Amino acid sequence: MRLRATGRWLSRLLLLAATLAGSGCALLGGLAGPQAQRSPTLAGMAATQEVAPGPPALEVEIEAPADLKPLLERHLDLARLATLARGERLSESELSRLIDAAPRQALELLQTEGYFEPKVQVQRQPTSGQGVPDRLRVQVQPGLRTLVSQVDLTLAGPTMEQVSPSTPTAQQMLQGLRQFWPMKVGTPFRNPAWSDAKSATLARMRASGHLATAWQHTEADIDPAERQARLQLCLDPGPLFLSGELQVEGLRLHDRVTVEHLANFGPGTPLTEGLLLDFQDRLQKSGLFERASVAVEASSDQAAAAPVSVQVEETQRQQLVLGVGISANTGPRATVEHIDRRLLGRAITSRNKAEWGRDRQAWDGEVSTHPGPQLYRWLAGGTIERLKTNTDVVLSQRLRAGRSQDAPRIERFQFVEVDRSARTTASERSSSVAVSANQHWAWRDVDNPVLPTQGLTASFQLGAGQARDSTGLDGSFGRLWARGTVYRPLGAGWHAQARLEAGQIFTPAGLDVPDTLRFRAGGDDSVRGYAYRSLGPSSGGTVDSGKSVLTASLELARPLSEHLPQFWGALFIDAGQAANRFSDLRPVVGSGIGLRWRSPVGPLRLDLAYGEAVRKARLHFSVGISF
Repeated sequence: MRLRATGRWLSRLLLLAATLAGSGCALLGGLAGPQAQRSPTLAGMAATQEVAPGPPALEVEIEAPADLKPLLERHLDLARLATLARGERLSESELSRLIDAAPRQALELLQTEGYFEPKVQVQRQPTSGQGVPDRLRVQVQPGLRTLVSQVDLTLAGPTMEQVSPSTPTAQQMLQGLRQFWPMKVGTPFRNPAWSDAKSATLARMRASGHLATAWQHTEADIDPAERQARLQLCLDPGPLFLSGELQVEGLRLHDRVTVEHLANFGPGTPLTEGLLLDFQDRLQKSGLFERASVAVEASSDQAAAAPVSVQVEETQRQQLVLGVGISANTGPRATVEHIDRRLLGRAITSRNKAEWGRDRQAWDGEVSTHPGPQLYRWLAGGTIERLKTNTDVVLSQRLRAGRSQDAPRIERFQFVEVDRSARTTASERSSSVAVSANQHWAWRDVDNPVLPTQGLTASFQLGAGQARDSTGLDGSFGRLWARGTVYRPLGAGWHAQARLEAGQIFTPAGLDVPDTLRFRAGGDDSVRGYAYRSLGPSSGGTVDSGKSVLTASLELARPLSEHLPQFWGALFIDAGQAANRFSDLRPVVGSGIGLRWRSPVGPLRLDLAYGEAVRKARLHFSVGISF
């Protein structure tokens, strides 16, 4: 169906002609005498240097259903002219032309919303005695809306001629498109929805690897009398594009093989949108490239082995970062970090970071290979940390070596580790050392990895090893820890977030493992309303780290304003505790209110929480999400 806009453009041309004619009359009036200047037009007044005050502006009132009124006010020439001509009066002939064109123009506008038999009346209100009315009332009764009565979607084209329409692949493709088609039978027919549905269908096919998909034929057959719209569409899906050679541009420091490993697909792989976006995302997250783009030319002649164009801009090899900050958990701090992305000229990245703060002083270093086959990286690193709380000071050292894999939905980390810690309190000093083998997983399925509103994230840690403490006891131990977070929209702008964490260490009676392997609760991502690492088994007023932990959180949040959707308010309640046995757990509760800024790097959270067990309010703030 083709909706015509002839009336609208004709009325605008007539208005332009009248304006130009008015300019000519005003100019001639200057030669002929004052009599010719008694009916100035807009253009004539603009050409006059001294403008006398004009009569009140022409007012146009549109009476229409609330969902259609903005459309008419924006695009109906009669309504728009009333605004443009504020302080001036139109001639009777100009106004008559606009009034005569208004019903036809309103019909064209309403047809785009599915109303094909509206009734439009223009009423002239009493005049002020000069012949032209001061007010016009446009009454619009749209009538009944036209609905979609039939959708006939078929496949055709050279590709389909080579494949029998009865084959499972063709049938599955057609069935999937028919199920996806947004304008179902019984829905209102609207021109914007008709255009959006066709565009969305093309986007879906191209995202599945059919990059040359195009419409062969589309038609909307409208029957105004029956208020029915019959849709006929014929789609040429084109060939399925398969990956060919990687064409990489912009490399000068790093190896081409690194880009091939980050692609993580070989020749003959269907080039779906998800595949290409994941590849581009891995390039950018690798830390090796400042910018990266991945594209495929949609040429059907190359579909069987389509070249994949990769353009990168490398990050500088050496980077030094100085920083100052403050944490609700450990107080103010200063940091210095150095990164070398090509250590000794090889495909190895080294990172060293030192932190000096009020409650925490630490050094953390790591060397890792660039991503290899199946996205695995080999790494080795160490940490030295001194952490102070209100009741103790823990000095710990850690060495680890292993390999990690960062796949699109799951991260894996397999490593061996040596841990040592020494804990000092006002009354005693204890230490422990352990050697362990560990497997960590982090899985996520969310709508947005940085600002999730729907989905699930989960982390799981499993470890086993041998430990020896300062009392001379030694033995084997096991460690389990898991954490899951669920995000759900609730409607009316509200969103829910629920978190559950549990952990347990299995040891012989009396054996202590290093403090870095045990558990405490409290802080920003644990139980708000309590200080960082302040919840755990206590003896003589001193809080220790436990072998069991259980925490939970429930949060409701929504945008504060439609005009500032990035700022959210939140209500939350947390509960949890750490102990030496699950049977000894006595969870404490914290609750409060918060403010969220959904920044491009993740949510910045500012929370005021009240800890019921300590009967105090505490301020917490953090950036990002925890997996």
